[in-house]
Amino acid sequence: MSNADDLFSSEDVENEEDSSLSAPHLLDNVVVTDSDWTAETVLSQVSKGNILLNPRFQRRDAWDDKRKSRFIESLIMGLPIPQLVLAEIKGHKGKFVVIDGKQRLLALSRFALDTSPTKLKLKGLDIRADLNGLTWDDIKSSPARHSDAAAFENAQIRTTAVKGWTDEKALYLIFHRLNSGSVALSPQELRHVLHPGSFIDFAFEFSGSSPVFIALLGNDGQPDFRMRDVELLIRFIGFQLFLDQYEGDLKQFLDKTVNLLNNSWNQSERDVRNRAAECEKAIELTTSIFGEREAFSKWSKSGAERRFNRAVFDVMTYFFSSEKARNKIQDDQLGDAIKNAFIELCLNSQPFIRSIETTTKSKSAVITRLWLWGRTLEPILGIQLDELKAIEAGANAHGLE
Repeated sequence: MSNADDLFSSEDVENEEDSSLSAPHLLDNVVVTDSDWTAETVLSQVSKGNILLNPRFQRRDAWDDKRKSRFIESLIMGLPIPQLVLAEIKGHKGKFVVIDGKQRLLALSRFALDTSPTKLKLKGLDIRADLNGLTWDDIKSSPARHSDAAAFENAQIRTTAVKGWTDEKALYLIFHRLNSGSVALSPQELRHVLHPGSFIDFAFEFSGSSPVFIALLGNDGQPDFRMRDVELLIRFIGFQLFLDQYEGDLKQFLDKTVNLLNNSWNQSERDVRNRAAECEKAIELTTSIFGEREAFSKWSKSGAERRFNRAVFDVMTYFFSSEKARNKIQDDQLGDAIKNAFIELCLNSQPFIRSIETTTKSKSAVITRLWLWGRTLEPILGIQLDELKAIEAGANAHGLE
């Protein structure tokens, strides 16, 4: 597959948005203030831990060193830059998470706070080419660069702080509005900072170091900076463990999955790790059956659509995470039959196509697509699928046979 931003549509990026985000009461008691902080102030807040910038985010940094360098150059030259948007953490006065501006903060931190050998050396600068090859230590320790150091530290950064929010959906509403004009935090990035814990750290590390997940998103060997791989893994684990609790609000369901497993990590860790490994095997099997370009796509008369379809990911990983199903498929060489059956289902079953195309997040859509694909698989495999039996009651409740 090619670049993840080509594979995932804008609708996918906002895939957790629901109608409740439009409720006007979400902004009750919310206070928004604008301040002109200096770069020095921002860096001080980051180094003190008042602005939470998880070091793990560095591994998913979207900017290369040249782009970081140009941002630093803009600050030194006094050029205008986009604002930062922060949200005060509920119950922790004076501590903030980043809603918009993570890449800028990562660039600042890498340049001025990083003490490792990989700290940023400015490069690729055209206007201030004299700064190329210099680190922050080089600039601030040089008497000849005193004016540049002062210009950097005193550079104005407009900072918007959101305080007084009581419902996380208010923050999702704000970043969805920001998404209309810039690349704000994705739902999963925001979830990561609002719901810290052992499980979400595991999901972050596992997906980010998994060659299977990295290849799935086509990111040239790098973990996805939008954390779409993390969201996919949490989504898989959630449907595996808590499908019977899904009520149609995806954001709430994923948040609940994270909180439940964060709180029960000591008891759940082994099972979750095993399921994550089974998810990798399910992805590999799907790719071997459909091919890299067509795996996790829906089909029409013109062929497989290029976009990655999360709903198709749901059905493939739900059933192919079963070792019994995988062994049967591989032993009996059933790949072609399965591929043809899926194409046939996409072309001829309106309930199925609606469940992966039109309304994908409702409880009915989730049950429908899992049930119809499972019912299609069973006669091909010639075995009873325990995963299908597990959703039979839900399917009957939705009038499925």
